[in-house]
Amino acid sequence: MRFEIDENLPMELAEELRATGYEAVTVDDQRLVGVNDWHLSEVCKTEGQVFVTLDLDFADIRTYPPNEYPGLIVLRLGRQDKLHVLDVFRRMLKTIDQEPLDSRLWVVEESRIRIR
Repeated sequence: MRFEIDENLPMELAEELRATGYEAVTVDDQRLVGVNDWHLSEVCKTEGQVFVTLDLDFADIRTYPPNEYPGLIVLRLGRQDKLHVLDVFRRMLKTIDQEPLDSRLWVVEESRIRIR
């Protein structure tokens, strides 16, 4: 699986994914900082990347239908400080191999993951 980490997330998320054996790049790695959401979503589709973001716009299935993407992970967290985001993400990583990501939207909260 290949992942694209949004610019609104710590780059350490990509490092966590790589340490677990996945391919991961950041929006910054690809020089896509500041591009609009639609363009970024098209890059993820074209390159077969699961997009990981804090941007709740990507949870709108009318605008970003999950079946058109390799996967969307939206972190919907009450706190967005770096340590908290990393903690929730590490816990979510344990689920990645148990549930399919392809063509699905995962909304990750502190205590649950909703999959559509």
